[in-house]
Amino acid sequence: MATLNITRHTRDFSTTMNNTVLQGDCTEWMRRMDRNSVDFILTDPPYITRYRGRDGRTVANDDNARWLNPAFREMYRVLKPSSFCVSFYGWVRIGLFATAWRDAGFRIVGHIVFRKQYASSARFLRYEHEPAYLLAKGDVVPPATPISDVIDFIYTGNRLHPTQKPVAALQPLIETFCTPGGLVLDPFCGSGSTLIAARNLGRGFLGIELSHEHYNTALHRLRDAPGAAA
Repeated sequence: MATLNITRHTRDFSTTMNNTVLQGDCTEWMRRMDRNSVDFILTDPPYITRYRGRDGRTVANDDNARWLNPAFREMYRVLKPSSFCVSFYGWVRIGLFATAWRDAGFRIVGHIVFRKQYASSARFLRYEHEPAYLLAKGDVVPPATPISDVIDFIYTGNRLHPTQKPVAALQPLIETFCTPGGLVLDPFCGSGSTLIAARNLGRGFLGIELSHEHYNTALHRLRDAPGAAA
């Protein structure tokens, strides 16, 4: 089992960031990281939609786009050349996200649909999926065994986070786009689903979370639920 490191205010953690969860602003933390230091990024940033769940919970920084360009610039900087990033996004704000990705230097090389078994909302349509883009830094080599661009999304109940993602839906992405033993970064790690998925597959992980509450949730999940699948 991977050893979990806890780092909050260390100035230089570039040599000890493997299997670490950080609490604070992800852009500020990434600025302290070495260039070209992570193998794969998988993240679920705020959608900039002023999200409010049925239980009234909200997501930090979901009411503004000030963080968007700086965060993706740093993600591009710390990602190794010829590597991939998968980012969820808010489809109603795709213009903002696409501009931020392009300005950071990323190329869009694929689109992923996470198929739900329920509708998260209904208006003009029943919204029964979550979208993400596959982004590339530089020249990338296609995987030997490409996975489907449609992945089943089992409902988590959002018990641990207002937009909690299922670990099982994230694992195929890590297995395909991160080399064995590589380091997976999630700058918006929420309740830690990406980190658990990475650990389950024997990859290193580095998570950053702004909310102190969700930071603690991620720590507890990683400590108390080895091999968690929810």
